This record gives sequence, structure tokens and C-alpha cells, in this order.
Amino acid sequence: MTQPPRTATQHAFIALAPPDDAKNELARALEPAYAAHPDLRWNRIEDWHITLAFLGELPVRVVQRLRSPLADLAAARHSLELSLVGGGHFDERVLWSGVEGELEGLHELAEAVRARVRGCDVVFPERSLRPHLTLARARRYDTTSVAAAAAWLDGFTGRRWQTDRLHLVGSTVRGHPGPRRYADIDAWTLLNQGPCAEAEPCRGFRG
Repeated sequence: MTQPPRTATQHAFIALAPPDDAKNELARALEPAYAAHPDLRWNRIEDWHITLAFLGELPVRVVQRLRSPLADLAAARHSLELSLVGGGHFDERVLWSGVEGELEGLHELAEAVRARVRGCDVVFPERSLRPHLTLARARRYDTTSVAAAAAWLDGFTGRRWQTDRLHLVGSTVRGHPGPRRYADIDAWTLLNQGPCAEAEPCRGFRG
């Protein structure tokens, strides 16, 4: 496989993803909103995720070197029981579905993930965790569709499910032709192994 140039960059984030049946359940609840608001920029169902750490644009080689510390972390963390519930919006621009369940554990996992990234001397946007799935974004001229679409999810309560894997996700490399697409760089199974391990430094990596 041809290696990308050392200057190549990509957007990356670390996330959890609902299982397919939980996503399909939400997609069925969204069918009236899809029909009523086709001009929204709907996210692909395969891209639905709960972001734990948004890393922004990083050199590809930096993203790759996060794999080992994240693998170690996933192997020592409990899976979590979560569910998708309701809907809402950020500033009438971004449509989301909410997350309920073991939220304290979710916040702890997010902080453990961020500690691993910091331990690798990787600088990233330190955003507060607001657990949600981003479903769609409004067009620049549209100030009403997102709020109207959110109303279709009033009362929606999805089934409970267990998180199974921790995902490191990256975009196509900057300069790649066509629209930016995201895919797993790697993913690691979360295990129930008792108390969570403390964050370890990124072995041998300093950016």
C-alpha cells in the first residue's frame, strides 16, 4: 500500500456508534421528517455516531500513532448501556437525537479518551461533551426546517443497547477528489473487565 506523504492531513474523531438495529429504529421514526424536509443535508445512517473527542485536522501520521494507546484503553473499559431518545437542535441549524443511559460512564470514557490523546501531545479542540447523534444540517437559507424536523422525534424512545467498540474515524485525505467521506481507521472491542485502567502515556510518540 502506498503511504501518504508526511504532510498529508485528515479530519479525525473518536466515537461510539449505535448498532444497526438501533439506528434503523431511529431511521423509521425519521421517515416523516425525511419526506417533509428533503432539502436538509441529512447525514448518512452509516455515519451516525456519538463523538467522544473531535480531533480536527491532523497529519495522517499523527492520527495513525493514536491507534496503540486507544486500543489499550478500549481493552480496559466497560461497555455502556445507552439508548437514543427524542430530538432537538442547535441554534436551528443542526438536528440531533439525544442519548440516555449510563451517561456518567459515557463522560468518564470521553475523558479517558481525551487523556490518551493529550498524553500523545496532540492538541485538539477541548469541547464539552454533549452526547447526541447529529442527523442533519440546514442549508444556509433555511431557518425553519431543523426545528420542524425535530418535532417528529417528540416522544421517540429507542431500545437500550450496549456499546461494543471504540472507533477512531478519519476523513479522506485532504486534496482527495470528491466529497469528504469518513470511515473507521480502526475500532476496538470494549470489554467488561472490572475497574477501568488509568490513562497510560502514548508510548514513544511525541507528535
